[in-house]
Amino acid sequence: MTENEFTTSWSDLHGGAEISGVVRGWLWISYRVAKALHALRISPNILTASGVIAGLLTIPMARSSWAIALLVLSLLGDGLDGSLAIYGRATSKRGAIIDSVSDRITEFAWLIAFTRIGAPLAVVAGAWIAAHSQEYVRARAGGLGLREIGVVTIAERPVRASLFFIALVGYNLNISCIAVVAWVWLIMQTFSFVRIASVTYRRLSLR
Repeated sequence: MTENEFTTSWSDLHGGAEISGVVRGWLWISYRVAKALHALRISPNILTASGVIAGLLTIPMARSSWAIALLVLSLLGDGLDGSLAIYGRATSKRGAIIDSVSDRITEFAWLIAFTRIGAPLAVVAGAWIAAHSQEYVRARAGGLGLREIGVVTIAERPVRASLFFIALVGYNLNISCIAVVAWVWLIMQTFSFVRIASVTYRRLSLR
C-alpha cells in the first residue's frame, strides 16, 4: 500500500477528516511504523491488547515514573492498531468496534490514574464524560448514515494523552501543575464536544 492510499483510507474511515497539520505528521509516522510491523507479521489485535494492558497498568503504577512509559506504550498500541489494519487491508466492522471499546477502556484507566496523582475527580470525570460523549456523537452519526463529519477537534485522543503525559511528568518532577492540566483538559474537551455536536446537528438537519 502506498502512503497516499494509506492516508486516503484513514480519512475515509474517519468521516472524511482533513489530512493536515498534526494529523498529517502522525500519519507520516504511523504509515512507516505500520509498514515495519506488517513486515514483522504483527497483527492489529496484538497491538490492541497490548495497548489496553499498558493502559490498565497505569493505574497501579500512576505514582511511579513507569506510568509515563506505560502511557506512551498504551497510546502507541491503541493508535497504531488501526494504522496497521489499514496498511494490511484488514479493516472490518468488528475490528472497528473492538478498537473503539478498547480506546474507551484505556481512557477510563487514564482517568483513574490521573486522579491517583492528585487531579480533581470532578474535573477529570467531567472531561472524560465530554470526551466519551464526543466519540458517541461521532459513532451515532455514523450509525445514522452521516459519513462526512470530517472534524478534527483540539481535544482528540492524542491530545488527551499528551495532557495526561504532561501531568505525569509534572508529578514526577514535583511541579504543581496537575490541577491546571485537568482544568485545561475539561475546557478543551467541552469546547470540542460542543463543536462536534453542533456540526453533526447542522449536517443531520440538511439531510
